[in-house]
Amino acid sequence: MKTSMTHVPIVLAMSLMLSGTAMAKVPAAEADKLGKELTCIGAEKAGSKDGVPEYTGKWLGTPPGIQYKPHTGQHPVDPYANEKPVFSITAENLAQYAAKLSDGQKAMFAKFPKTYRMDVYPGHRDFRYPDSVCEMAKKNALTAEIADGGLGVKGGVKGAIPFPIPKNGQEALMNNMFPFRAYNEDTVRDIANVLSDGSISWGRQHNRNLATVNLPAEIGKPLEGVMSQSNTRTLLPEREKGGVSVSSEPVNFGEGKRLAWSYDPGTRRVRQLPEFGFDQPLGGTGGKMTIDSDRLFNGSPERYTWSLLGKREMYIPANSYKVHDKSVKYANLIKPGSPNADLIRWELRRVWVVEGKLKEGFRHLYGKRVLFLDEDNGQAVMSDFYDARGSLWQYAYINHYYAFDLNGWQAGTSFYFDLNSGGYVGYNLFQERPIGPVLNKGDMVPSMFTPEAARSAGN
Repeated sequence: MKTSMTHVPIVLAMSLMLSGTAMAKVPAAEADKLGKELTCIGAEKAGSKDGVPEYTGKWLGTPPGIQYKPHTGQHPVDPYANEKPVFSITAENLAQYAAKLSDGQKAMFAKFPKTYRMDVYPGHRDFRYPDSVCEMAKKNALTAEIADGGLGVKGGVKGAIPFPIPKNGQEALMNNMFPFRAYNEDTVRDIANVLSDGSISWGRQHNRNLATVNLPAEIGKPLEGVMSQSNTRTLLPEREKGGVSVSSEPVNFGEGKRLAWSYDPGTRRVRQLPEFGFDQPLGGTGGKMTIDSDRLFNGSPERYTWSLLGKREMYIPANSYKVHDKSVKYANLIKPGSPNADLIRWELRRVWVVEGKLKEGFRHLYGKRVLFLDEDNGQAVMSDFYDARGSLWQYAYINHYYAFDLNGWQAGTSFYFDLNSGGYVGYNLFQERPIGPVLNKGDMVPSMFTPEAARSAGN
């Protein structure tokens, strides 16, 4: 079976080679496709002969018949709970489906040929964005441009992805950095660092995020200033309990930088971190995650040259309600080698493929990273990570679901696999927490994310 790739026009192909060049705005005739043959954020509405479902967009918010109370931390409720897999991909039939899998996915079958499995379900594209998101996306298509050598956006507005019809890797990457997402997120999340022998080291964090660019009062305003702020308090392991970090992220990394402060419960002092991000290890992950691999990529894109490799049909996690159900127990989810395949839902979708190659003279653990962005939301859903020698090292995926609290897609539990050691990290687990993520409650203010707030939270 041949890989399905979107044909790239000659003009686009030339632009990919000139990745540092600012791109022109989308012509009005092309922007007019939004909401017609394209969804309002640029995905192809039509299905495909191989099984990508047609976009219906029939539901906004909670579907009919689902009992859900928004903004309370109720665990996700599955509107497709009665469905069964159509087929399963295993090491035995891998060749039949290999064209629609990433290098990382294929490496998982090679590493765990007897246990790794992907259950493929019927595809659904039933959820849509609010009209305000569609309006902002249309404006961005006509006015947004890459700025400062790929470190920011000019001419864009808040409230939707800046490039619904991306023309190069920088534009597609900015969609991943500025999706329509929860403007308030409050989660107590567990972290499982799973070793190759199946033993687990546990961590727990109380994480709060304020995504300024998605605040209701900011929708439609120029895309500038502060992107987001976070406040993370460590609850486990016991030896790190009480540590607090706060950070602030700029919209444009050409004009500002990520600022972070850390509270140490041992010294009871707050200090500003000289640098926060890039390939610094993420706490509680045993070095299997870097700070900038959370959500598969975050922070300044300055260390990589980004290229758009086109669009592919791939099997990706989608409509991932099952894995987040409140009945799921960690003992049943976290298994040696990989999570319980019975709980992971895969669907055939179209993704934008974005490759980041480390620039000469820059340092990072990952010499290359390939991101796969779901065309229906612009967010990275999978990534392959290569070391400095060019060898495939890690593979990761995020289980996204449409959150009824925000009328958009939420990044849920994710898994990061070390293909050398056979260990992995289960990240952003909340299945056994009394409540799940509390989204868009509207109870956060900037003063909750200052150095003073870190000191107060640690005491």
